[in-house]
Order: sequence, then C-alpha cells, then structure tokens
Amino acid sequence: MIFTLKIWRQKNATDKGGLVTYKIGDVSPDSSFLEMLDQLNQQLVGKGEDPVAFDHDCREGICGACGLYINGRPHGPLKGTTTCQLHMRAFRDGETIYIEPWRSEAFPIVRDLIVDRSAFDKIIQAGGYISVNSGGMPDANTIPVPKPNADSAFDAAACIGCGACVAACPNASPMLFVGAKISHLALLPQGRIEAARRVQKMVAAMDTLGFGNCSNAYACQAECPKEISVANIARMNREFLAAKMFAEKEKNVGFTL
Repeated sequence: MIFTLKIWRQKNATDKGGLVTYKIGDVSPDSSFLEMLDQLNQQLVGKGEDPVAFDHDCREGICGACGLYINGRPHGPLKGTTTCQLHMRAFRDGETIYIEPWRSEAFPIVRDLIVDRSAFDKIIQAGGYISVNSGGMPDANTIPVPKPNADSAFDAAACIGCGACVAACPNASPMLFVGAKISHLALLPQGRIEAARRVQKMVAAMDTLGFGNCSNAYACQAECPKEISVANIARMNREFLAAKMFAEKEKNVGFTL
C-alpha cells in the first residue's frame, strides 16, 4: 500500500510548527499505524533527517500513550480502537492521511506529535486514589457489592487516560476521564469513605488546569477507545452536588466529620 502522510512537525513548545508531507510505499495492510510510522522513521533516519516524534509504550491498547489525531478523529476512523491497534487496512490504498497531536491548552505540545498530558496526573494526584487503610486483599465475597455497581465500576476502570475525550471535545473537556475515575471509586465500598472530598478535589484540579467544561456534545463517548459512557459524567455531577450540599450543611450545623 502507498500513502501520502501530512504530519504535524514542531521542534518544541515555542516553535510555530506545521504540516509536512511525506510519501511512503510498500506498507503492509497488516501493519499497525505505529509500525507504519516506524517504517517512515527508518526512511527518514536513512536519509539523515529527524524522525517523527510520537508517544507509544505497550502497543497493546492498555497504556493510553499512543494518542494521535488521525484524519480529524482521535485514534483514527475505527470505533473502540486505540492508535496502536489501528491497522493500515482501515485506510484506502493511495489515501492521504493527516496526523496531528491532541489539541488542548492543557496538553501543550512537547515535540511533533507528543503532548504533555501530565495534567491528567495532577487530577489523579488530587484525589483519584483510596488513602484509608482498607486492609489486605479480601476474599471475593467478603465485602458484598451489588452486581450492577461492580459492573459499572469495572466499566469505568477501563479508562486508560489517553486523552481522546479532551481531543474530541469542542471545549477540550476532560470530564469523561474525571467522571470515570470518580465513578470507579465511588461505586465501591472502599471508595465511599473519601467520596465527598475526592470529587471536590478532582473537580477543583480539573478547573485550574486549563481544560474547558462539558457541553454535552457526546463526542468524548463516541471517540473513547474504551467506549466509556457519559453516564459517568452524570454520576460525577451528582457526587459533586451531594458533596457541596453536605459541606454546606456541615458549615451551618457547626460540626465536621
């Protein structure tokens, strides 16, 4: 297969950057998208040119590092597929493919297709964990968890933090990511102890990092490679409202937990 690649090249965060056109041939339809970029970089290095910088790690759809904006869509044309799991047979022979980094003020470009997604780490550091002593590893049935809650928590935990929700959202909102992380813990008994503090801290962190707000465009759900539901955003909003109301009640009554 032969492709024309229009790839965003940018030396650093302050460089203006722009699209550069490359031709690549002899691409196997069974190659992954990242393997195709590897093939391109081999050609560039062979000619003494700088290779295209892009993020990757596990290449198994688990780590979320491989986020690329391909032909106007996060991770490319296939639903429920990460960039590293996308194969070249998903494109037409001779097609022109546009490859860009995530676009968000909160995800500044480091170089070429690599962006700094440490804003997600800061949101997790604000409260996306359980700090109370929940004991050792319990037997499966020691703590009863309703099956619907367990299933919903498991679905939310599937979020890999790739940032596709931010890239797809017209407001660059991370609320699907934040909602998934909050839902994962809020639905389990171990996470309920800190639920009120967790949601307030994570939402506050999200609001200070340069992200936009959700306007119910649903693009995040449509483009999420793990097909996380926007129901998690609704749950986050309910958790946040309940936490704020409880905090106000504490203030008025004059006691704290």
